[in-house]
Amino acid sequence: MTIETGDAPKFPALREDLLHPVDCDRLFAPDDAGHPPRILLLYGSLRERSYSRFLTQEAARLLEWFGAETKIFDPSGLPLPDDTGPEHPKVQELRDLCAWSEAQVWCSPERHGAMTGIMKAQIDWIPLSLGAVRPTQGKALALMQVSGGSQSFNAVNQMRILGRWMRMVTIPNQSSVPKAFLEFDDDGRMKPSALYDRVVDVMEELVKFTLLIRGRSDYLVDRYSERKESAAELSKRVNQKAI
Repeated sequence: MTIETGDAPKFPALREDLLHPVDCDRLFAPDDAGHPPRILLLYGSLRERSYSRFLTQEAARLLEWFGAETKIFDPSGLPLPDDTGPEHPKVQELRDLCAWSEAQVWCSPERHGAMTGIMKAQIDWIPLSLGAVRPTQGKALALMQVSGGSQSFNAVNQMRILGRWMRMVTIPNQSSVPKAFLEFDDDGRMKPSALYDRVVDVMEELVKFTLLIRGRSDYLVDRYSERKESAAELSKRVNQKAI
């Protein structure tokens, strides 16, 4: 049986005027940012000999070699979420760095089979939105963890869920360093190994994803449902003014 559709809409349940085709010109527009990729690195330990900090510093060195500009946030002094207001200097510093960044690296020790509270507190202080600005949406993210024992992926798996919740583009590769106390020398430099090679892989991949995404992230995360919601809100304001 042939169903005659005539001029009927193809998707009667949708606002077809808001159902946009893919704009290849915007998707493949040249990167004209005019500055190196800006990458923020977070780590999840306050110990004097912190292997997550050592790994983060090693990652920053690699990122700079790949042409990125890096900043590492020191979580010392950051209050617990909701224990004070967002005007706290450490909270403001973290949020300013997040706004500055075009990509991020999260590196946590695994403690009791999970990321540390220090790592989670930093993520919890970063809001999903600040007015019309979404501090993390559309930004690239790389994940790393260190463990005191055998290799595990609990912390990176948890952070991957959080990265997705924060609407970040979490890259496929990741790094997990077991028995981290054996992998760094007295100066905190990572020793040559297959584990170190993986860190190089992850940072290289992060820079590539950052360059692919930046300048296009607003378009990449542009959603039909949000366009529909914005159109409805605009229509409501117009109707209220007309009354």
